[in-house]
Amino acid sequence: MKRKSRPIKTNKKALFLGIILATVIIGGSATAFLSMGQNNSNRSTSNNQTSELIRLIAQPVIQNVTALGSDTAKITLVEFGDYQCHYCAQFHRDVRHEILDKYVNTGQIKFIFKDFVINDKPFDKASTLAARASYCAAEQGKYWNYHDEVYNNSKGENTEWINKSSLEGFAKIVHVPDLEKFSNCLDSQRYNDVILQNDELARSLGLKSTPTFILVQDGKQPLGIVGAQPFTVFQQAISQLENG
Repeated sequence: MKRKSRPIKTNKKALFLGIILATVIIGGSATAFLSMGQNNSNRSTSNNQTSELIRLIAQPVIQNVTALGSDTAKITLVEFGDYQCHYCAQFHRDVRHEILDKYVNTGQIKFIFKDFVINDKPFDKASTLAARASYCAAEQGKYWNYHDEVYNNSKGENTEWINKSSLEGFAKIVHVPDLEKFSNCLDSQRYNDVILQNDELARSLGLKSTPTFILVQDGKQPLGIVGAQPFTVFQQAISQLENG
């Protein structure tokens, strides 16, 4: 679980809700959970803030990036991740397929990914570059295929495996129809604002590491999971929302 060394800067216009850390014991191990509740100094507006926060978290990033799962699912699971993040790749490899099989493909929850580019370095901004590539693939209907291909080829954080050449190679592997259009999109940087908005949302929530997952359901407080936790942790969190 990667932590950013520099202080987190938040957008003054962003919504702020208190984040309360709790510890849940599962199978004899301590697991970090988040419960996002009302700010004690601002109780009078907390309900409106919570509703708006849930809307922002649960809405798809752009039109061409739809959520995985049924539109009628009551629970949305949102992953805030970085394409260079080792633990995000671990979640993708070890746990995500179980969540898709048991909950997403059965219509119980929707799954959304949002960028939290904590591994960017000034000299290459590789995390932003990979995120931009995913949206360029989305223009041609290949977002989730491309998302999966990047994580399937993960080689860790800041090891220079993400560059224009490798990203174009991933596009070819997943059969993005027009590779020239993809390449021009990658050069255009037109999705940088989308990535920045996702990143600012994560920081305004007080998130500090990737992956962090937030489960939302109308009328209930959001619940979060920090790190690449085992499948049983996600099971308990989903059950808590369903039965709480």
